[in-house]
Amino acid sequence: MSRKIKYSKELKIKACELYLSGKYGAIYIARLLGIGEKNDERIREWARIYKIHGAEAFDYKPHNNKYSKTFKEMIVKEYLEGKDSLGNLEAKHRIHHSTILKWVKRYNNGIELKDYSPMPEVYMKANKNTTSNEKLTIVKWCIENDRNFKEAANHFDCSYAQVRNWVIKYEKNGEDALLDKRGHRKKETELSDIEKANRKIAELQKENERLKIKCELLKKAEKLERW
Repeated sequence: MSRKIKYSKELKIKACELYLSGKYGAIYIARLLGIGEKNDERIREWARIYKIHGAEAFDYKPHNNKYSKTFKEMIVKEYLEGKDSLGNLEAKHRIHHSTILKWVKRYNNGIELKDYSPMPEVYMKANKNTTSNEKLTIVKWCIENDRNFKEAANHFDCSYAQVRNWVIKYEKNGEDALLDKRGHRKKETELSDIEKANRKIAELQKENERLKIKCELLKKAEKLERW
């Protein structure tokens, strides 16, 4: 999935140069550039990154970064052993502090840190035609692998939205929810009032789920574009 640009490279550089000049505070700069006074910490983050990496730190990246298990463990150990501060690690590696803290929490709870690859293609992939048995296989594999929808979509060559939808249906209503009902849909005139109401509810739930997935993906992209 492509990342949405919220703040231009030019604006970020301007904010950094004003802040690093020492003449202006972050709150004043945020107000001056029209990005909101509450974004003062964001300006400080940009400035830390800018000092280390320069203007290229804000070059547009169409997709998220890849992080190996080894890299994650290195960052976590540097933080836990006091070798570097959270702010310095954030600036040096251009990783948001919330992401680093999430890795630390998983590590401290004994949860394995795994290789991460954004795999944007799984979000854009067309829906795959599958049988009920194939859906069940995909769903069980996904659940056994920590409900990793992205990995499942990549492994079985289908879309992220499909996998997520199947897993949610399976967890809510069991295997029957995955049955292929194509060719057995009643016409509107054949439905009872209750069946019409249930169909309308199902359609609204499906649309709500689609919008929810889209909203979650946009939020992730916006959060990762804080640099």
